[in-house]
Amino acid sequence: MKRISFTVVVIFCAGYLLAQPLKKPDLPKGKQERSTDDKFKVLHGPYLQHLDETSVSLVWVTNKDAIAWVELAPDDSSNFYKLERPRYFSSSNGLKNVARIHVVHIENLQPGKKYRYRIFSKEVLSHEGIEVRYGEVIATRVFQRKAPAFTTNDYEKPAISFLMLNDIHERNEVMETLLKGTDWGATDFVLFDGDMVNSSRSEEQMFGSFMDTADSLFAGEIPMYYSRGNHETRGPFASDFYKYFPGVNGKLYYIFRQGPVCFIILDSGEDKPDSDIEYGGITDFDTYREEEAQWLKEALNSKIFRDAPFKIAVAHIPPFEGWHGEEQIKEKFAPLLNKAGIDIMLCAHLHRYVRSDKTNERNFPVIVNSNNSILKVKVNKNQLKLDVVDLKGSVMDSLTINK
Repeated sequence: MKRISFTVVVIFCAGYLLAQPLKKPDLPKGKQERSTDDKFKVLHGPYLQHLDETSVSLVWVTNKDAIAWVELAPDDSSNFYKLERPRYFSSSNGLKNVARIHVVHIENLQPGKKYRYRIFSKEVLSHEGIEVRYGEVIATRVFQRKAPAFTTNDYEKPAISFLMLNDIHERNEVMETLLKGTDWGATDFVLFDGDMVNSSRSEEQMFGSFMDTADSLFAGEIPMYYSRGNHETRGPFASDFYKYFPGVNGKLYYIFRQGPVCFIILDSGEDKPDSDIEYGGITDFDTYREEEAQWLKEALNSKIFRDAPFKIAVAHIPPFEGWHGEEQIKEKFAPLLNKAGIDIMLCAHLHRYVRSDKTNERNFPVIVNSNNSILKVKVNKNQLKLDVVDLKGSVMDSLTINK
């Protein structure tokens, strides 16, 4: 009888426990339970940065810390799995970077050559002493799929075509409309001339505001060059800008060439004095622009600049009279550009279209693109042709510069 009673009690208790919701075990302090949608994945990218004749940077973001690398293959008929491809790691000072933001810089490429690529991310679960524990590996899927590709710049290319957008201010639909119908096969690159956001608040906001859209349209295969605007300098996330758009040699102003054109990409900073109450005492752009002017003197004397048939400067804030930022660009940068003999300066910031032809003080025209139009530019060694196109696809204005 006692055995029978014991069996009944066990069955009763088991039935009771199965009917109750399971209590989740207590987690150590600071640990978060892994949810079902917390799978290791790529959140944003990849996208190209600072593509040149012999180098490129690829950037992407994962939701968890990982090491990362890129596999590169020529654009031939071979299967990506035919042989082991060279690997380029995200690393610093001999150590692979463990991070969410992955920047892989690749050098020693061939000019004007097309390359296919795959990105890889390997989750790092823990690193204690010499023991590293890894999780999943995720990569670009290329099995029976076309791998993404890019083509390096070529100084000898006879003609190029590029686009310029600016002051999008988080209006994805405007950017999509302006880029609608673009022949990406005939487009060398896109310029973002600043103020793509209203302010810099977070990673999610930045990608949701414009970069995810850019990546879905072109940025994984067509390079994008960025001239920072004054709104990118505002907000708690502003100091993280360089992590996602890594500059050349750590700077956000730089020089590059494609085909017959050398581009000077300037960072114009803020539009009001550093002491303005709007900045909360956090800016030091007067000093920054002075340092940039010293760099500009050297850049304008470089062989890459001197040998280019056409020379274009790009800055968010135009070199006009007016607010402090405009005066600074006019005083610190314009005289150097004037002396160097640039052909045109492309600007933004004013939210309206302005065409300022040569003046007695300035021997180059300035085009200020509006926040609702796109510049479509074609250049060969003898001619630069620029069209200003509105949201309806109509040409608002055109400018031609002949050599």
